[in-house]
Amino acid sequence: MTGASAGPATEVDVAVVGAGFAGIGAALRLARRGRESFVVLERGDDVGGTWRDNTYPGVACDVPSHLYSFSFAPKPDWSRVFAPGAEIQEYLRACARGVAGNLRLRTEVLRARWEGSRWVLTTSTGPVRARVLVLAAGRLTEPRTPALPGLDGFDGPVFHTARWDHAVDLAGARVGVVGTGASAVQVVPRIAGTAAHLTVFQRSAPYVVPRGDREFSAEELAGFVADPALPAALREETFTEMERGLAARRLVAQALDPLRRRALDHLAAQVPDPVLRAALTPDYEVGCKRVLLSDDFYPALGRDDVTLVASALRGFEGRTARAADGSRHPLDVVVLATGFHAARQPYARRVVGRGGLTLDAAWSGGMVSHASTVVHGFPNLFVLDGPNASLGHNSALHVIESQLGYLLGALQHLERHAGALEVSAAAQRAYTADVDAMAAASVWLRGGCSSWYVDARSGRLTLLWPDTAGEFRRRNGTFDPAPFLAG
Repeated sequence: MTGASAGPATEVDVAVVGAGFAGIGAALRLARRGRESFVVLERGDDVGGTWRDNTYPGVACDVPSHLYSFSFAPKPDWSRVFAPGAEIQEYLRACARGVAGNLRLRTEVLRARWEGSRWVLTTSTGPVRARVLVLAAGRLTEPRTPALPGLDGFDGPVFHTARWDHAVDLAGARVGVVGTGASAVQVVPRIAGTAAHLTVFQRSAPYVVPRGDREFSAEELAGFVADPALPAALREETFTEMERGLAARRLVAQALDPLRRRALDHLAAQVPDPVLRAALTPDYEVGCKRVLLSDDFYPALGRDDVTLVASALRGFEGRTARAADGSRHPLDVVVLATGFHAARQPYARRVVGRGGLTLDAAWSGGMVSHASTVVHGFPNLFVLDGPNASLGHNSALHVIESQLGYLLGALQHLERHAGALEVSAAAQRAYTADVDAMAAASVWLRGGCSSWYVDARSGRLTLLWPDTAGEFRRRNGTFDPAPFLAG
């Protein structure tokens, strides 16, 4: 932390923390508005967030490319229906070039404290003072390492998919992959056949539906580039189709039954072995956990050199993994596909609001907010991709852009009025109650599974917005000063 408080403070109107999609989006909109001075603070050595950090074999998006980009910065020449991670990272780099002068890389925010009328940030490269603080650090930033006995003493490489160690050669190695979630279904097919033997540890079987990925043809790409209306129409068509997916999450039988059947038919078609198929059949309702897209995960698990262990991992003894079913598996390399600390944001410990209240303490019973963006006790703070600001059925970028609209409206208000914006406790309670009421009858709370969407402390759905993306924008995309305290 040497130099963290050295030198005069950088004074700006807006400080943005994080340079992934949310942070770069905020920067682009602030630059276009042209009214506020701003800085984007990023602890990494590049922009990109999730797409900078995740470089594992097979990494790609599971939202169609033309919907997984900013509406105000379209990319007509996506190479595939589902873009690979490296292409998304290049897109974000291209977007960031327009705000390069506002970026401060390799700068970690160590503390952010509200002091009177401004946020005072202690960073690894010097202090920053800002009237408005925008947290855009995201929720897929801190890998979750399971507390497994003996893991620390494993005599071999151990790494998380989000921190892939490209120096480790998997050829001829006995590799264990812990988890069968979104990253595992992408990485397992890529390393099966390279490893001497691959062992996949599954605590809970996922629902998997066909992915249908392909390259766009030369003719399609030429059309997209020549006529911007074509990719715009594809984006709108894709959005509308994905919006229909919410009905299944609301346990509407007419939508739920076809989705479940589609997944189970896919399993039956790709896994002829009845024993393996039974092990891969989920014991909860479809949609309760993230529905995964893959055409090659099931075939990879059917290989002779791949073993599925349908049992939780209990620990390690030397280089041997021990499962709950008593089986033991010698390994040379362990890959953790175990997700992230999403429901409890690590950055919350570093944010101190009015009266010395930390954001972590304010969220001790689970993340809460008003409009999924502002938090009582934290004046002039705006959280992007935070409480109930993710989607289980559509593109997260639609929500991020909605929140950016809210942020810009708040900045317009602050431009005309002195003082600070702090949402009232009553408004936050009312919003939380509304969200809880919407979530009560959803598959996420009634589907019979344990998922990262739900906060274990409160049992509340704190990550996902339990309605359509369109309804999120209608309710939360326009700033309204009424719920805020005077002053």
